[in-house]
Amino acid sequence: MKTHVRIAAIASAAALTLGACSTAADPEPEASAAAEFPEGSTMAALAEAGEITIGTKFDQPLFGLVGPDGVPVGFDVEIGTIIAGELGIAPENINWVETVSANREPFIEAGTVDIVVATYTINDTRKEIISFAGPYYSAGQAMMTLSTTDDINAPEDMAGKNVCSVEGSTPAANVAENYPDANLVLFAAYTDCLEPLRNGEVDVVTTDNVILAGYVDQSEGEFKVVGEPFTEEPYGIGLSREDTEFRNWINDVLEEIFADGRWDAAWADTAGTVLPPAVAPAVDRYEIN
Repeated sequence: MKTHVRIAAIASAAALTLGACSTAADPEPEASAAAEFPEGSTMAALAEAGEITIGTKFDQPLFGLVGPDGVPVGFDVEIGTIIAGELGIAPENINWVETVSANREPFIEAGTVDIVVATYTINDTRKEIISFAGPYYSAGQAMMTLSTTDDINAPEDMAGKNVCSVEGSTPAANVAENYPDANLVLFAAYTDCLEPLRNGEVDVVTTDNVILAGYVDQSEGEFKVVGEPFTEEPYGIGLSREDTEFRNWINDVLEEIFADGRWDAAWADTAGTVLPPAVAPAVDRYEIN
């Protein structure tokens, strides 16, 4: 079990104890929430502590973005807030930690965070290191260019182009493996790709379509998403590989909010303000070898 004393000792975590301003969060937690969970479980320990540390992105509009007030907002933030609420933890007692693509698994392994909700694609390589609950959303890799670009419309058009993505991400790995003629330029965060795209240092940015849609929405006509998504990216909630009990519980929560309308409300209040209505995916209760 992770302790928040341990978390505080890790200087790189830079945790923010913030309320998520959730519109889809649960009612006020009860003081006896820990008694609802099996003794010794992660759920009981978190409920007893009355706080949880969640890793999320801080630079992705619609899913996880920290504004001028320092409060993260977005669909991932809403999902994390709902899970915390089911543990009896109020939004103001969530410690939000910025996680970029390259540090999600290390943060989970080190106990820096309890869970990660950060546009985190479920794949077999990551399953060898950590565990996933979900998926709670399915995206797809796409491309973003300047609005004036007209020669990039399909993945094959990345050949010979400077293609910006993020180190440790599945989109970057896909380009490296399947589009080797592209000149891959990697940064720590997708926002680091925006200025190079503006000034012509890179020709295209590639990541999940929903992430790119957020940047287009904020670009005032500078950028556009081109072509159709060319992969499937199921987003999961990352947690310790050994904690099957916690994983099963989170999956139960996800299935409950898919059915009772809270997932739809979270989408409508965040990403759904820009993106079309979405359909919740089926939870994958895969076996851990």
